[in-house]
Amino acid sequence: MLTHTDIWAAIDRLAQENRLTASGLARRAGLDPTTFNRSKRITKEGKTRWPSTESIAKILEATDTSFAHFVGLVRPGLGETAQDTVPLTGFDDVQSDRRFNSQGYPIGTDWDEIALPRIADPHAFAVEMTDNRLDPAYQNGDILIVSPSPAPRRGDRVLIRTTQGEVLIRRLVRQTAKKIELQSLSVPAKDSSLAVDDIALLARIIWASQ
Repeated sequence: MLTHTDIWAAIDRLAQENRLTASGLARRAGLDPTTFNRSKRITKEGKTRWPSTESIAKILEATDTSFAHFVGLVRPGLGETAQDTVPLTGFDDVQSDRRFNSQGYPIGTDWDEIALPRIADPHAFAVEMTDNRLDPAYQNGDILIVSPSPAPRRGDRVLIRTTQGEVLIRRLVRQTAKKIELQSLSVPAKDSSLAVDDIALLARIIWASQ
C-alpha cells in the first residue's frame, strides 16, 4: 500500500537527483514554486494532502524521468529493481567493450562489487578513480556511480566512452541529433564537442564518494 509519505518522499528524491530543491523542481516544471513545500502537504485542518497527478506528470516530463523510475523512488522494489550493490571497475577498464552491451549496461563477470544505499536504476555501475587526472573534481580513490538510464540532461556530469575507446568525464552542455557539446571539469572550464556517431556510451554520474 502506498502512503502519503511515500509519494512526497519520491518527489523529494527526484528533486535531489536533479540537484534541485522541491521548489526548484516545481519551478522547472512550470508549477508554482510553493507546490511541493512542506506546508502544502498538510491542510489547515491537519489532514494529509496528496500531490496531484497533473503535478507529478509535469515534473516527470520536466526532468525526462520515466514513470517506472519514479515508482522506484516511491518505494525501491516496486518499479525498477533496486539493489544494495553495484558492479565496480577501475576508470581505465571502462575502455573495454567487453564490459558493456550495446545499451551501455555492464555485462560479464570481470566486475567487483561495492555496497551502496539502494539505487533505483538496475543498470547502474561504479567506477573507481585510480589517479588524479580529474583533480580537483575527482581524485584517486573516489567512487563514481554511473547510471545509463534515463538519458542525461543539460548540466549533468556524464561519463563518455567513444567508439575509439577513449573515456571522458565532462559536463553536458547541449545535445542534438548529430552532436553533444561538453564542458571540462577543470578550471578554467574548456568547451568541446563530439559527434553522436562517435559515442559508444553516454551515462549520467548520479553520485560520488569524496
